[in-house]
Amino acid sequence: MQRLLLDGPGALHWEDAAEPELTPGAAIVRPIAVATCDLDVGVLQGVYPLEGPYPFGHEGVADVVAVADGVTSVVTGDRVVVPFQISCGACAPCRRGRTGNCSAHPPMSTYGLGAMGGLAWGGLLADLALVPHADAMLVPLPAGVDPVAVASASDNIPDGFRAVGPQLAADPGAEVLVVGGAGGPASIGLYAAGLAVALGAGRVVYVDDDPERLVVAAALGAEVEEDPTRRKVGAFPITVNAGGAEAHLRCALNSTAFDGVCTNVAVLIEDPALPLFQMYSRCCTLHTGRAHARPPIPAILDLVASGRFDPTLVTSAVVAWDDAVEALSDPPMKLVVRRS
Repeated sequence: MQRLLLDGPGALHWEDAAEPELTPGAAIVRPIAVATCDLDVGVLQGVYPLEGPYPFGHEGVADVVAVADGVTSVVTGDRVVVPFQISCGACAPCRRGRTGNCSAHPPMSTYGLGAMGGLAWGGLLADLALVPHADAMLVPLPAGVDPVAVASASDNIPDGFRAVGPQLAADPGAEVLVVGGAGGPASIGLYAAGLAVALGAGRVVYVDDDPERLVVAAALGAEVEEDPTRRKVGAFPITVNAGGAEAHLRCALNSTAFDGVCTNVAVLIEDPALPLFQMYSRCCTLHTGRAHARPPIPAILDLVASGRFDPTLVTSAVVAWDDAVEALSDPPMKLVVRRS
């Protein structure tokens, strides 16, 4: 079979590789729509330090081509979302919904993130991929949902959901602020804004310094404002930082209301200074860390199937499978590679 390898920033090539062998409890899938993650874009642009070569691609939808004996949740021919994190579904972290910290495998085991995620899992830009724990991991696509639309349901869309979904469930109709900005996880912030609208937030404000992202946020139903580096936007019970600079995070924190929750979805390599005294005074909670992708995928697919959330508004370009290398050499914000 063929799989795509990332050699370094803007450099990729197809290579021949052995087909995966079916193991107990597993499924073999054929990826048909694979999206770039915000982290992928950083790696391809040389901004985030993940060294190649490694098998590329970790967000995608696939067709099931084989299942092991005893697998009951999917059958050959099913179309499924493949979560990017490897999770058994049975260990203590998985049972608590913390599938990104599955204790049955080495920490941070994922597809398509090089040595950080474990090279043995390979990537999803490949003819075939092995999915262990198929019953726990794979999520069938609802009828009528375009696989290209939900290619990022493996990772970036759940990352946006975790920043607003649980908070709005606890505080229905609350107002939400999303702060974007240069160097941040662009699509995750936009997904968070669109999901907040879909989940019935009383008001969603999206602040950024990029005209393209502001247009997308408005299309998703958010109010848009410029200047994410200002000290404060207002007072919001739910805030999200998706900007890549300390000033963006401080803006989100300073805009978090009394007893509010701020979720940082950005990877800030250098430790920022935080307004801890003001946070303490307002009883502000800051949550940061990797998302646990598997649990919210069914709810996300339901929102898409019902027409309440349209992730295609975030997609910058869709290209054919054979055009992946050229398109990824200079990737847009959100690229989907589609197999015909």
